[in-house]
Amino acid sequence: MKKFIQTIENIWSIQELREKILYTLALLLVYRFGSYVVLPGVIPSVLENLAQNRSATDLLGLINVFTGGAFNNASIFALGIMPYITASIIIQLLGFAVPYFQKLQQHEGESGRKKLNQYTRFLTVLIVLVQGGGYLAYIRNANAYDPNLSWQLFWLCNIIVLATGTIFCMWLGERITERGLGNGTSLIIMVGIIAKFPSAIAFELGKNPVLLVIELALFILVILATIALVQAVRKILIQFAKIMVGRDSSNMPVSGNRDYIPLKLVAAGVMPIIFAQAIMFLPATLLQYTSDATGIGAASGLLRSLNDYTSVTYNIIYFILIVIFTYVYTALLVNAQQYSEYLKRQNAFIPGVKPGLATADFIDTVTSKITLPGACALGLIAILPAFASALGINSSLAMFFGGTTLLILVGTVLDTLQQVDSQLLMRKYEGLVKDGKVEGRATASSLQSLTNY
Repeated sequence: MKKFIQTIENIWSIQELREKILYTLALLLVYRFGSYVVLPGVIPSVLENLAQNRSATDLLGLINVFTGGAFNNASIFALGIMPYITASIIIQLLGFAVPYFQKLQQHEGESGRKKLNQYTRFLTVLIVLVQGGGYLAYIRNANAYDPNLSWQLFWLCNIIVLATGTIFCMWLGERITERGLGNGTSLIIMVGIIAKFPSAIAFELGKNPVLLVIELALFILVILATIALVQAVRKILIQFAKIMVGRDSSNMPVSGNRDYIPLKLVAAGVMPIIFAQAIMFLPATLLQYTSDATGIGAASGLLRSLNDYTSVTYNIIYFILIVIFTYVYTALLVNAQQYSEYLKRQNAFIPGVKPGLATADFIDTVTSKITLPGACALGLIAILPAFASALGINSSLAMFFGGTTLLILVGTVLDTLQQVDSQLLMRKYEGLVKDGKVEGRATASSLQSLTNY
């Protein structure tokens, strides 16, 4: 504890690091304040009653967790930064599939990065118009807006406000990344998630304090398992060619250095869960407009089960989608041929494997072998909230036991810790973690790659 306190004092004594922390906290505070500013003309009490009457396992509750309660509050940040994340995902996928975007991403340098950022922002606005229109229709079906207002005027004003709110969130994230500490987009999402954590803990504390201690112990174990999954790598040993020392031909050759290629167990990071969850949100969207504001009346049993994250049908489909997307995204990210060419240029080789095509095949085979257990482990973490709910844990707390929420929390914290450690080590202070190293930032790297080309 004494060492930890000393490290905190060291952090605070570094002016640059102190300013970054304060700047980041100030912008995150602005974001949280905006989550409580209600859209003009909306009656928030109606939406609150509707949220209470909905099933505790409704997927709209999960959307509300990602926005830190802004969704149910009908705030100006109701859509949060998620439209920007969605647009970034689309642009990144186009970079894999469309030659023009691939050229911008890989060969155009800074100018290509600026163009991609422009396309991402334009696409973000289009997505906000679609999602914002659906959200306002949801408010209208719930009769949660002032009936004295014209619907057309209400829609026009608030779609502009929602678009402005999302763009402002995007701007906050960029400012944090540039002048603050950590990746701004990841931090904004993380703050929205943890904003609901205290209320979930308070609810469980009121029920049974002893049970809460057991649940927190299980939660810590799940966090440790998630960190292990995020950090896990398969090391492929490589060796550099031998070199001759000196001009005398009698000198003995010196054996080349040994190194390794770190292939992540889950190279795709959090992206497969994001893709799978985006698909699983479609039935929830359809369900909202079947018959009434709660979206229950005319819906079929299958549609209702797909809107319940604790149902067997939902979790089986969700697990399969995650495994499939893990393989697809890993195939897009891990290019065995590029690894082979890089080793050849560096005059390096994998012991026992011929250079060229044989090396590429070997790396591809190893990647395929480790992707299956990694995909299954990722899918298991994604469906853990359903098991937590089955064990009797409150649904608001069960959501933190896995899925995108936990992976984003773990990845963002590891990413931020690494930046703090780098600042400490530059000034010859001891880091927050042992040896000053934080490895395996799969989740944070996935989110960061979406917003920094």
